[in-house]
Amino acid sequence: MKQFHVQNFIAGQFLGAQSQKTISNMAPATNQNIGSIPQSQKEDVDLAVQAALNACPTWSALSSNERSQWLSRIAQGIEKYFDDFAALESLDTGKPISLCKNLDIPRAIQNFRFFSEILNQSPTRYYELSQSFSYYRRKPLGVVGLITPWNLPLYLLSWKIAPALAMGNTIVAKPSELTPLTAHRLCQLLEEIGFPPGVFNLIHGYGQEAAEPIVSHKKVNAISFTGGTATGKQVNQTASQSFKKISLELGGKNPTLVFSDAPLKQTIEGVFKSSFLNQGQICLCGSRILIEDSIYEDFKMALIKRIKECRIGDPSHDDTNFGSLISHAHREKVEKYVQMAKDEGGKVLVGGQRPKLVAPFNEGAFFEPTLVEGLDQTCKVIQEEVFGPLVTLQKFHSEEEALQLANDTGYGLAASLWTQNLSRAHRVAAKIEVGTVWVNTWLLRDLRVPFGGVKASGVGREGGELSLDFFSEPQTICMFTGSSQ
Repeated sequence: MKQFHVQNFIAGQFLGAQSQKTISNMAPATNQNIGSIPQSQKEDVDLAVQAALNACPTWSALSSNERSQWLSRIAQGIEKYFDDFAALESLDTGKPISLCKNLDIPRAIQNFRFFSEILNQSPTRYYELSQSFSYYRRKPLGVVGLITPWNLPLYLLSWKIAPALAMGNTIVAKPSELTPLTAHRLCQLLEEIGFPPGVFNLIHGYGQEAAEPIVSHKKVNAISFTGGTATGKQVNQTASQSFKKISLELGGKNPTLVFSDAPLKQTIEGVFKSSFLNQGQICLCGSRILIEDSIYEDFKMALIKRIKECRIGDPSHDDTNFGSLISHAHREKVEKYVQMAKDEGGKVLVGGQRPKLVAPFNEGAFFEPTLVEGLDQTCKVIQEEVFGPLVTLQKFHSEEEALQLANDTGYGLAASLWTQNLSRAHRVAAKIEVGTVWVNTWLLRDLRVPFGGVKASGVGREGGELSLDFFSEPQTICMFTGSSQ
């Protein structure tokens, strides 16, 4: 197995941790060691922040057109090495190579290209009164910290890097210690294209040792974090003490509402995708399927049939459509929830166990897509985020009951709604307590619209102009035009 010895990227140079300590990087599909990453700590973060501070005046002084061109060059570079990025993402996460090629890497390219284009389309806000006019401009924040998770590594990292750079900020980023490879490959690309040193800096390591010093650093002026709700609370508490700007995209326990008039074939495929894409390891996945009682049995049997068609195994094969979970520890967490579901009176309809695979994949963190019914609304499996291939079925008898069930959790990130009744679609969507509602589709993203959650699913919104707003500070300028007499 090829070894990848990842390093930090500070001031345009690849460096190990100052302590010389490293962390093993394991391939989740085989549980084999594929290299190491630096076990960075505060002194490494301090070096990265200083590099970002040094680079900030020159980078922020560039015109928006010049920064736009750099973003476009990064997008072109990822396209040039598309297969390389896809293979690394699959190896590092255990997800199917087909998913990397169809979702993760194309979206990373799209993120850089989108913000490259929107940067030059954003209008100046101008307001006129009888004796004055006012306008406001966006000013860079300075150094910003980006902390991203393991489930969509390059996809989510690029979603933050692109608008932060577009607004003239310099960056200190920390990807998950579980999935460092595409972030490292991006740094190699930046070096290759001659990207200005110190504008983007990358630190690897554990959250407590490497991310916390970024969040608490006095010279870091904003934090954009995507990850679990519990960690998000800690980030919020630490960052708010120094009045940093904060954006938190956290967990979800998303409902999928299926009404009796939904077309069965189209809906089954859409609900299957929303439940199990990326092995259910997407914060937007619909882990609670609510089905109108008159079609419950037919829908259940059709969904079971679709789940059994999954091809589980070697993620590098093009025909594999269900890969491994991120780690053995995460699989054990999912297994505990399956057992909890049984203990709470639930019935496992399909899945619920480790698949039998040939070596070396028999040592990987694979777990079958699992469907459970018969749980009460108060059960932990209904209320808590599992973040894996465990999905529950529940009946509803009316639109009002569907909404009550949909809204009865502490989360509010997203939902999908399946119906052919346009009036119902508008009515129900407006009453679901989430940041995003998809109607007869799922994960269809227009990058111009707001994205984020309510309740325990997050604070703030990013996307389009809102991302540019977050990564900048508005400055108002008022000019008096009346007579001075």
